[in-house]
Amino acid sequence: MQNEMLSYIDRNSPIHRLTGAAKLICFVLWTFAVMLTYDTRILVFLFLVSGSIFVISKVRLKEIGFVLSFILIFMMINNFAIYLFSPQEAVGIYGTKHVLAEIWGRYSITSEQIFYQMNITLKYLTVIPAALLFIVTTHPSEFASSLNKLGVNYRIAYSVSIAMRYIPDIQREYKEIALSQQARGLDMSKKEKLAVRIKNAGSIIMPLIFSSLDRIEIISNAMDLRGFGKKKTRTWYAERPFRKGDYIAVGLIAALLIISLIVTFHDGSRFYNPFI
Repeated sequence: MQNEMLSYIDRNSPIHRLTGAAKLICFVLWTFAVMLTYDTRILVFLFLVSGSIFVISKVRLKEIGFVLSFILIFMMINNFAIYLFSPQEAVGIYGTKHVLAEIWGRYSITSEQIFYQMNITLKYLTVIPAALLFIVTTHPSEFASSLNKLGVNYRIAYSVSIAMRYIPDIQREYKEIALSQQARGLDMSKKEKLAVRIKNAGSIIMPLIFSSLDRIEIISNAMDLRGFGKKKTRTWYAERPFRKGDYIAVGLIAALLIISLIVTFHDGSRFYNPFI
């Protein structure tokens, strides 16, 4: 399980011992705290707190490294797109313009734009690890019961649980099909050219699609035979009641949200401006 992307990683840590509902509430509050502010001081503090929580969870960086690498690529593309379509966005926000280098036309490198895009990058680096940590430290069944506990219809909650369970399943199936194809002489190693490897990987897609459809039919039939969806409510085997640690965690994250909002909006603006 630990070699698979976005699958549950079992550890004995304070984060794992929290109930799924508590972690979900904390994650929502944390997301609000990060997204509502552009105050660099708050973002740096939340980033450090996020790193500390990650260490406490005992989840190793290499276990989510593959997903993080994709996220970093997306962050670079996002930063490039922001500058490409709005190179003077920060000048309008901060009301000053300190040009470091002229490029062409309206494209110039300013201290304000660098500072603005640094804040956006900080936002991603603060909220995305928390999202990944929530996924890999929460068992799918408990996550479904948490959603239902917070008012989400149990049919939707169970669908989310099945989707989360299916991520590692489809990865295992992909590996099995890939090994079978390689045993038949299909080379997907680094010895082949990239174009050939992509073409060979494409030959795995169709078997994977058909096996996925078979799995969906089996699950659907099993749920129908057990009368799933007949009742308005249901009980959950994985549901756990709130404990002292859950209340403390939710209270701390709520306090962080309140403090961040107070510091952010004390002067009527979401943006911390070091240029005035």
